[in-house]
Amino acid sequence: MKKSVVVVGAIESKAGRAGTARTKSQAEAPTRTLTQEAYRRLEEMIVTLELAPGEVVSEAILSRLLGIGTTPIREALLQLSRENLVQIIPRSGVVVTAVDVRLQLEVLETRREIDRLLARASAKRATPAERKAIAELAQVTEQSVKNGDIREFLRHDAELNVWLTRAARNSVAAGIAGPLHSVSRRFWFYHLGEDGVFQETASLHLEIIRAIAAGEADQAAAASDRLIDHLMQFTTGTLPGH
Repeated sequence: MKKSVVVVGAIESKAGRAGTARTKSQAEAPTRTLTQEAYRRLEEMIVTLELAPGEVVSEAILSRLLGIGTTPIREALLQLSRENLVQIIPRSGVVVTAVDVRLQLEVLETRREIDRLLARASAKRATPAERKAIAELAQVTEQSVKNGDIREFLRHDAELNVWLTRAARNSVAAGIAGPLHSVSRRFWFYHLGEDGVFQETASLHLEIIRAIAAGEADQAAAASDRLIDHLMQFTTGTLPGH
């Protein structure tokens, strides 16, 4: 599969354009700390393969690249190491981990239960303001799908996950879900081939979001299961012989 590499400047340019289209509800999201911003940007670079599997980097290099101090970078890397996206080797640097099909299958097995719980809970517990924000984000996510912009879709999907886990009012489940989604998004992006797969995955994501925004708990849970079924099929299709 042919992979495109996006330099940081291109990502920032896209992010800047996306920022101008942010809705009022999105703008009201809490301001990120430097560590959270460092994590967000590094996670995106790893998921979209700008930092490729096996690549060796250092805190100093990443600090210069992102224009963020080494302390927030270090804290972000520690979090990414707990999420199986990087390996920190003392006195040697940081290695981006390999994309692992076995890990992805274990992630999806766990996600099935956690995502269903979060989908159902957020559909039940979201406030009117949260439902409005989720519905608005679903609209811009749908537009990124129509534009065929996979990176923008992933960016919106990550932001939607933040809103959904907040709306679910279950910090334990939210803490488990975040790292699982990062691993899963990278695997999907790494193996993504035909445009039709992107459209199908995105459509299933949007089914969940719309059900949550509408407060339909059972439909949200069922849509979550359909997405995991799709991702399991996608993952097993990457195994030799398939």
